[in-house]
Amino acid sequence: MELLAVFLRVSALLLCWSAVVCSELPVPENVTIQTLNMNYVLKWDWDAAQAPDVARGVTFTAQYLAMFKKKLKKTKSKQDWKTLCESTPEHICDFSSVQLHYLGVWLLRLRAQSGHMVSPWVEKEFCPDRDAVIGPPSVVNVTPVKGLLQVAITDPLTFTNSSMKEHLPNMYYFIEYWKKSSSTQKPNNLTSSNNLVILPELESWTWYCVRVQSKDNYYKKTSAFSPIYCIQTDGQIPYWQIVLYFLLSLGLSFLVCLIFFMCSFRAVKVVKSTFFPSVPLPSHIQEYLFDSSTSDTPRLLSTEPEMEICSDRLDLLPSDPEVTEVPEIILEVHLSPETSQQSRRTHSRHSSCDSGVYSTEGSGPRQNELGEVREEKPGRKIRADEADEGVQDVSV
Repeated sequence: MELLAVFLRVSALLLCWSAVVCSELPVPENVTIQTLNMNYVLKWDWDAAQAPDVARGVTFTAQYLAMFKKKLKKTKSKQDWKTLCESTPEHICDFSSVQLHYLGVWLLRLRAQSGHMVSPWVEKEFCPDRDAVIGPPSVVNVTPVKGLLQVAITDPLTFTNSSMKEHLPNMYYFIEYWKKSSSTQKPNNLTSSNNLVILPELESWTWYCVRVQSKDNYYKKTSAFSPIYCIQTDGQIPYWQIVLYFLLSLGLSFLVCLIFFMCSFRAVKVVKSTFFPSVPLPSHIQEYLFDSSTSDTPRLLSTEPEMEICSDRLDLLPSDPEVTEVPEIILEVHLSPETSQQSRRTHSRHSSCDSGVYSTEGSGPRQNELGEVREEKPGRKIRADEADEGVQDVSV
């Protein structure tokens, strides 16, 4: 009996000593669960001043367990607890990936450890349906429709991008809207469980601002408001504006057509005046360009060399028997060096031909009729003294 008593005392001392050794580390402080829809994040604080010797080597372990299992006998086994964050130096542990059932009740526990020293467990009871916060609509689209505003609402999303209405079937939306220009006016509001809402009793061509929040009445959950969306309503266009727009478009079309016609007419006129001038060429130039003896094709250059004759003055006197003196006719002839020889032959040929006034038959030499004819170099003068009665026949 004495030996048994001694053994029990030693066992009690060992248990007390082990409990003291294991509880050397302080427990984490301010353990909270931050939630949004089905995102669950466990956070805590650690005061390094409570254990300065091991402050740098402290890690944390977080576990979870369904509440109903704790009430059963088999939950006394440590294997029922599932570890999520083990020996992490961070002060945060994300339980979103575990996908805890939204309507279940769970136990979350946390402890600190450093080597063989550990702190007691800190347990936290958590029910997502009761404790989790719902978020505002993920997307809100506001569009004008026939003088009103149509609000399209997208449900809050879970961690797997599914709708929160799958877990909160009674969730609805609270919509506030007001005139943008009126800051003191009390905003209008309405509630709807539909995802497509038409805001009634709005003024046409007026700016309105809209914001939406999610609500569930079972645990009185209310989300934050969504961002504010401002848009202008439309309306039916008055008939006078339609007529005015039609007249303006008609006038503008007429002005464009008129400008196009004037530019086209001006361009045609310029082309016509350039290629078909209204002032005709002189007749002697037209006769020169169109020689009927050869062809009707205009020619600008002659194939035979001709001499250029420039006359400053030419006086023709009528036939008068009383006139004894014949006025002097001065012709100025310019010959190019290349055509000098040809001009001599041409002059001899013309002198021997009939001039239309005298015939070469039965007449004397041309020199007796014309008097003296002298040919000079290019740029010099030719004098012709004619003895006939007021008739001159000058050949060059």
